Amino acid sequence: MTPEIRRFGSWRSPLTATMVAAGERRLGDLQVDGDEVYWVEGRASEEGRCAIVRWRDSRAADALDAPWSARTRVHEYGGGALLAVSGTVYFSNATDNRLYSVTPGAGPRAVTPDLGDVRYADMVLDTVRHRLLCVVEDHRGATVINDLRTVPTGGGEPEPLAGGNDFYSTPRLSPDGSRLVWLTWNQPNMPWDGTELWLAELDGAGAVRYARLIAGGRSESIFQPSWAPDGTLYFCSDRTGWWNLYRWDADGTHAVAPMEAECGRPQWVFRMSAYTFCGGGTIAMAVIRAGVSQLMLLDVASGRITAVETPFTSLSNIVALGGGVVAFAAAPATPTSVVRIDITSGEHAILRRGSDTTVDEAVLSTPEAITFPGEDGATAHAFFYAPRNTAYVAPPAAQPPLLVGAHGGPTSARSAALDAHVQFWTSRGFAYLDVNYGGSTGYGRAYRERLRGASGVVDVGDCVAGARHLAAIGAVDPTLMLIHGGSAGGYIVLCALAFHDVFAAGTSLYGIADLELLHEQTHKFEARYDDSLTGPYPEQRERYRERSPIHFIDRVRAALLLLQGTDDPVVPPNQTQMMFDALRAAGVPCACIMFPGEQHGFRDAANIRRAIEAELSFYGQVLGIDITDDVEPVAVANLPAPVSR
Repeated sequence: MTPEIRRFGSWRSPLTATMVAAGERRLGDLQVDGDEVYWVEGRASEEGRCAIVRWRDSRAADALDAPWSARTRVHEYGGGALLAVSGTVYFSNATDNRLYSVTPGAGPRAVTPDLGDVRYADMVLDTVRHRLLCVVEDHRGATVINDLRTVPTGGGEPEPLAGGNDFYSTPRLSPDGSRLVWLTWNQPNMPWDGTELWLAELDGAGAVRYARLIAGGRSESIFQPSWAPDGTLYFCSDRTGWWNLYRWDADGTHAVAPMEAECGRPQWVFRMSAYTFCGGGTIAMAVIRAGVSQLMLLDVASGRITAVETPFTSLSNIVALGGGVVAFAAAPATPTSVVRIDITSGEHAILRRGSDTTVDEAVLSTPEAITFPGEDGATAHAFFYAPRNTAYVAPPAAQPPLLVGAHGGPTSARSAALDAHVQFWTSRGFAYLDVNYGGSTGYGRAYRERLRGASGVVDVGDCVAGARHLAAIGAVDPTLMLIHGGSAGGYIVLCALAFHDVFAAGTSLYGIADLELLHEQTHKFEARYDDSLTGPYPEQRERYRERSPIHFIDRVRAALLLLQGTDDPVVPPNQTQMMFDALRAAGVPCACIMFPGEQHGFRDAANIRRAIEAELSFYGQVLGIDITDDVEPVAVANLPAPVSR
């Protein structure tokens, strides 16, 4: 069949917004209990409900029926809402924040009383004393309290275990139940800036005694302290500039797998894991080099490290299972999925795909890892996706429009995993650049710290530089460059349009318009995050103002679409509303859609679909591109007559 000649951006695609939204699953809390595998599955098709799924006997089935939803809002981002151990599942229920237990053949049983806004996460079972140890976030007073508490497995109120600092995570009991480790940190640090690893003994009643600091500090980030089956303590530290694996014993701390690569992750959510004990003195590690993951095996006795060949470019939440591991894994043609991997052969089996959406090979764009001179000439990283749809070709000499993706976090990262959201655009004739700007994880601490004091400058500059690089080499049309992003990525979008004249349009999802106002209104976990990103407040108040797009509406020349959840506790909706009001009053082409009930990140399939279609409609209108999809048009204020291109 001869391809149809059609303008870039106006190609018909079999990948609809409905397919992208409805097939989406958010996977978390991967765990193994015996020969069973458990995980939490956030389902857009069920209005964001977080189901507990159990895999056994070669099949996956729900272990928690609707309307129950396993989700916690500790730190607002959650994670660690599930603990599966010895045939019992403990979980935090989204609607009332209480802990419940579930056993085969029985419904959920309340473990904690209704105490109001008291949240639980990151549980571990103390079998000796018949109790759970967990992170608690107590919102009942004027000040939010985060600490470690115990809860009787038979039910009862939580009791204090350790506290006094701003934040806690990862309480882990030694195999014999006699010792406990945990991580803690204080503001203004975030956990990737610096955390402390504490070790204590437990007395007969289970109280903490002889607690002492054994690793970490204000400028050393510790990740995933874990006890080996023989009682040896391991953890990751970035003391060398890379999150590497260490062992602690009576003689101190010992590097066991030194490398210029990352065996650690930023702790945005609880219960993350990048290594696991596989028996026989072998530790399996999910290691990131230049933004790409690889499965590595460490022989503890010899120190020898070997690579396991797999097709996956993204690996996380790795847990031992039988003669191998299970992990969340993805590749350019495979969405993030629950995958079992044989560590001897590298053979794998997908237990559950993270998306029901199938991307046909005829429209599948494969990412290319690129580097380019970013802000101030520093090397920046990205994944580039060229337009692909074998049913079409563009007119001779035409170049595609470019959509730049700015991820959230900002201490996060994008990988080369299959993402139907990206393929939605490339299959319609857009080029896509997924930027891992300075501040992103996976390239060492020095790369993360490029963003220290430079939020709104380095991150934005790298995205702008990436777009200009592609235009300079003739890969995209320099007059049709767009940018979108959510949260910190939304802030990047707003800054890019206010402080640079590069993009024709942009879409900000729950982005930050006023840094000062956010400093006053955001939640505890990120209340001092801006100290490192922008500078101490109020000492650097002028810098906050200089980097707040709301004060520079007169500089915005590009069209802007704003998308926001009305119940967002991280970036309050007034940030978006004030930006829209100011743009509309200034005569800038703009549109705004508020999504009732949505929080930080959209979870309902209908809202996800509407957001995607609104963005497509918006770009079509402001760029004069003929959109072939049957979508509800978004109402654009101050829209001039389209220019024929």
